[in-house]
Amino acid sequence: MIVGKNIKKKYGTLDVLKGVDLHISEAEVVSIVGSSGAGKTTLLTILGTLDRPSSGEILFNDVNITSLNDKKLAAFRNQHIGFVFQFHHLLPEFTALENVCIPAFINKVAKKEAELKANELLDLLGVKTRANHKPSELSGGEQQRVAVARALINNPKVIFADEPSGNLDSENAQNLHQLFFTLRDELKQTIVVVTHNETLANMADRKLVMKDGLIQ
Repeated sequence: MIVGKNIKKKYGTLDVLKGVDLHISEAEVVSIVGSSGAGKTTLLTILGTLDRPSSGEILFNDVNITSLNDKKLAAFRNQHIGFVFQFHHLLPEFTALENVCIPAFINKVAKKEAELKANELLDLLGVKTRANHKPSELSGGEQQRVAVARALINNPKVIFADEPSGNLDSENAQNLHQLFFTLRDELKQTIVVVTHNETLANMADRKLVMKDGLIQ
Protein backbone atom coordinates (compact mmCIF):
# COMPACT_ATOMS: atom_id res chain seq x y z
CA MET A 1 0.00 0.00 0.00
CA ILE A 2 2.74 2.46 1.02
CA VAL A 3 6.30 2.00 -0.20
CA GLY A 4 9.13 4.31 0.81
CA LYS A 5 12.34 4.17 -1.20
CA ASN A 6 15.59 5.67 0.09
CA ILE A 7 13.83 8.52 1.91
CA LYS A 8 16.29 11.19 3.02
CA LYS A 9 15.67 14.46 4.84
CA LYS A 10 18.14 17.23 5.59
CA TYR A 11 17.58 20.40 7.58
CA GLY A 12 20.53 22.56 6.62
CA THR A 13 23.57 20.38 7.28
CA LEU A 14 21.69 18.05 9.63
CA ASP A 15 20.85 14.63 8.19
CA VAL A 16 17.65 13.54 9.94
CA LEU A 17 16.66 10.66 7.64
CA LYS A 18 19.53 8.86 5.94
CA GLY A 19 17.87 6.58 3.40
CA VAL A 20 14.76 4.92 4.84
CA ASP A 21 13.12 2.02 3.00
CA LEU A 22 9.79 0.66 4.22
CA HIS A 23 6.60 -1.09 3.16
CA ILE A 24 3.22 -0.79 4.88
CA SER A 25 0.38 -3.12 3.93
CA GLU A 26 -3.35 -2.44 3.91
CA ALA A 27 -5.19 -3.07 7.22
CA GLU A 28 -1.92 -3.23 9.13
CA VAL A 29 -1.07 -1.49 12.40
CA VAL A 30 2.59 -0.48 12.36
CA SER A 31 4.38 1.16 15.28
CA ILE A 32 7.54 3.24 14.92
CA VAL A 33 9.74 3.50 17.99
CA GLY A 34 13.15 4.85 18.86
CA SER A 35 14.87 7.41 21.07
CA SER A 36 14.27 11.14 20.74
CA GLY A 37 16.01 12.49 17.65
CA ALA A 38 15.96 9.16 15.82
CA GLY A 39 13.78 10.61 13.03
CA LYS A 40 10.41 9.03 13.90
CA THR A 41 8.23 12.13 13.69
CA THR A 42 10.09 13.43 10.65
CA LEU A 43 9.40 10.15 8.86
CA LEU A 44 5.74 10.24 9.91
CA THR A 45 5.21 13.81 8.65
CA ILE A 46 6.87 12.95 5.33
CA LEU A 47 4.79 9.78 4.86
CA GLY A 48 1.72 11.84 5.77
CA THR A 49 2.63 14.49 3.13
CA LEU A 50 2.95 17.27 5.74
CA ASP A 51 6.59 17.65 4.69
CA ARG A 52 8.60 16.64 1.66
CA PRO A 53 11.71 14.47 1.61
CA SER A 54 15.00 15.93 0.45
CA SER A 55 15.25 12.90 -1.83
CA GLY A 56 13.67 9.50 -2.33
CA GLU A 57 10.22 8.31 -3.35
CA ILE A 58 6.95 7.50 -1.60
CA LEU A 59 4.45 5.36 -3.51
CA PHE A 60 0.89 5.33 -2.22
CA ASN A 61 -1.07 2.59 -4.02
CA ASP A 62 1.42 3.04 -6.88
CA VAL A 63 0.94 6.84 -6.98
CA ASN A 64 4.26 8.66 -6.56
CA ILE A 65 3.09 11.33 -4.12
CA THR A 66 6.53 12.94 -3.99
CA SER A 67 5.99 14.12 -7.58
CA LEU A 68 2.67 15.92 -6.86
CA ASN A 69 2.56 19.71 -6.74
CA ASP A 70 1.39 21.43 -3.55
CA LYS A 71 -2.25 21.78 -4.64
CA LYS A 72 -2.58 18.16 -5.73
CA LEU A 73 -0.74 17.00 -2.62
CA ALA A 74 -3.14 18.92 -0.34
CA ALA A 75 -6.12 17.35 -2.12
CA PHE A 76 -4.55 13.90 -1.84
CA ARG A 77 -3.92 14.42 1.87
CA ASN A 78 -7.50 15.49 2.54
CA GLN A 79 -8.99 12.56 0.66
CA HIS A 80 -6.67 9.70 1.63
CA ILE A 81 -4.93 10.50 4.93
CA GLY A 82 -6.11 11.04 8.51
CA PHE A 83 -4.06 12.36 11.40
CA VAL A 84 -4.20 11.90 15.17
CA PHE A 85 -1.73 13.85 17.31
CA GLN A 86 -0.74 13.85 20.98
CA PHE A 87 -2.74 17.02 21.47
CA HIS A 88 -6.15 16.67 19.87
CA HIS A 89 -6.15 20.11 18.14
CA LEU A 90 -9.94 20.36 18.29
CA LEU A 91 -11.23 23.85 17.59
CA PRO A 92 -12.62 25.14 20.92
CA GLU A 93 -15.43 27.23 19.44
CA PHE A 94 -17.03 24.26 17.66
CA THR A 95 -18.92 21.24 19.01
CA ALA A 96 -17.58 17.71 18.73
CA LEU A 97 -19.85 17.07 15.75
CA GLU A 98 -18.72 20.25 13.99
CA ASN A 99 -15.05 19.44 14.59
CA VAL A 100 -15.48 16.00 13.06
CA CYS A 101 -17.24 17.48 10.01
CA ILE A 102 -14.55 20.04 9.15
CA PRO A 103 -12.39 17.79 6.88
CA ALA A 104 -15.55 16.66 5.06
CA PHE A 105 -16.59 20.26 4.46
CA ILE A 106 -13.11 20.98 3.07
CA ASN A 107 -13.68 17.98 0.80
CA LYS A 108 -16.95 19.65 -0.34
CA VAL A 109 -19.22 17.03 1.17
CA ALA A 110 -22.80 18.26 1.71
CA LYS A 111 -23.61 19.31 5.28
CA LYS A 112 -26.33 16.69 5.81
CA GLU A 113 -24.15 13.87 4.48
CA ALA A 114 -21.14 14.99 6.55
CA GLU A 115 -23.18 15.22 9.75
CA LEU A 116 -24.70 11.78 9.15
CA LYS A 117 -21.24 10.22 8.72
CA ALA A 118 -19.87 12.17 11.71
CA ASN A 119 -22.67 10.90 13.95
CA GLU A 120 -22.03 7.34 12.79
CA LEU A 121 -18.35 7.68 13.68
CA LEU A 122 -19.04 9.27 17.05
CA ASP A 123 -21.40 6.38 17.77
CA LEU A 124 -18.79 3.82 16.70
CA LEU A 125 -16.24 5.48 18.98
CA GLY A 126 -18.61 5.64 21.94
CA VAL A 127 -19.03 9.42 22.17
CA LYS A 128 -22.24 10.09 20.23
CA THR A 129 -23.94 11.46 23.35
CA ARG A 130 -21.23 14.14 23.46
CA ALA A 131 -21.79 15.31 19.88
CA ASN A 132 -23.13 18.72 20.83
CA HIS A 133 -20.54 19.44 23.51
CA LYS A 134 -17.54 21.68 22.95
CA PRO A 135 -14.01 20.37 23.66
CA SER A 136 -13.83 22.14 27.04
CA GLU A 137 -16.82 20.04 28.14
CA LEU A 138 -15.17 16.74 27.18
CA SER A 139 -12.70 14.58 29.07
CA GLY A 140 -9.23 13.99 27.62
CA GLY A 141 -10.22 10.53 26.43
CA GLU A 142 -13.40 11.86 24.83
CA GLN A 143 -11.49 14.64 23.08
CA GLN A 144 -9.05 12.12 21.61
CA ARG A 145 -11.90 9.91 20.38
CA VAL A 146 -13.46 12.92 18.67
CA ALA A 147 -10.06 13.58 17.07
CA VAL A 148 -10.02 9.97 15.80
CA ALA A 149 -13.52 10.43 14.36
CA ARG A 150 -12.32 13.58 12.60
CA ALA A 151 -9.40 11.61 11.15
CA LEU A 152 -11.83 9.00 9.79
CA ILE A 153 -14.50 11.27 8.31
CA ASN A 154 -13.17 11.20 4.72
CA ASN A 155 -12.63 7.41 4.72
CA PRO A 156 -8.83 7.71 4.61
CA LYS A 157 -6.68 4.87 3.38
CA VAL A 158 -4.32 5.36 6.32
CA ILE A 159 -4.22 7.09 9.69
CA PHE A 160 -0.92 8.50 10.91
CA ALA A 161 -0.77 8.95 14.68
CA ASP A 162 2.01 10.80 16.53
CA GLU A 163 2.15 9.93 20.25
CA PRO A 164 -1.68 9.67 20.30
CA SER A 165 -1.88 8.48 23.90
CA GLY A 166 0.98 10.61 25.23
CA ASN A 167 -1.39 13.09 26.89
CA LEU A 168 -3.80 10.51 28.35
CA ASP A 169 -3.95 8.71 31.67
CA SER A 170 -3.28 4.97 31.66
CA GLU A 171 -6.94 3.90 31.40
CA ASN A 172 -7.77 6.24 28.53
CA ALA A 173 -4.49 5.33 26.81
CA GLN A 174 -5.37 1.64 27.00
CA ASN A 175 -8.84 2.34 25.60
CA LEU A 176 -7.39 4.34 22.72
CA HIS A 177 -4.88 1.63 21.93
CA GLN A 178 -7.63 -0.98 21.76
CA LEU A 179 -9.68 1.36 19.57
CA PHE A 180 -6.97 1.32 16.90
CA PHE A 181 -7.24 -2.44 16.60
CA THR A 182 -11.04 -2.28 16.52
CA LEU A 183 -10.74 0.14 13.60
CA ARG A 184 -8.36 -2.24 11.84
CA ASP A 185 -10.71 -5.21 12.36
CA GLU A 186 -14.03 -3.46 11.59
CA LEU A 187 -13.01 -0.87 8.99
CA LYS A 188 -9.84 -2.54 7.59
CA GLN A 189 -8.05 0.66 8.62
CA THR A 190 -4.31 1.01 8.11
CA ILE A 191 -2.63 2.78 11.04
CA VAL A 192 0.96 3.97 11.42
CA VAL A 193 1.77 5.20 14.92
CA VAL A 194 4.85 6.83 16.40
CA THR A 195 4.93 6.10 20.11
CA HIS A 196 7.09 5.88 23.22
CA ASN A 197 4.43 3.67 24.78
CA GLU A 198 5.91 0.18 24.79
CA THR A 199 2.53 -1.47 25.36
CA LEU A 200 1.08 0.07 22.20
CA ALA A 201 4.27 -0.51 20.23
CA ASN A 202 4.28 -4.20 21.08
CA MET A 203 0.55 -4.61 20.31
CA ALA A 204 1.15 -3.57 16.70
CA ASP A 205 1.25 -6.06 13.86
CA ARG A 206 4.79 -4.86 13.19
CA LYS A 207 7.24 -2.69 15.14
CA LEU A 208 9.85 -0.60 13.30
CA VAL A 209 12.79 0.57 15.38
CA MET A 210 14.54 3.76 14.26
CA LYS A 211 18.06 4.78 15.22
CA ASP A 212 20.14 7.63 13.77
CA GLY A 213 17.78 8.29 10.88
CA LEU A 214 17.43 4.69 9.73
CA ILE A 215 15.12 1.75 10.40
CA GLN A 216 17.12 -0.95 12.12
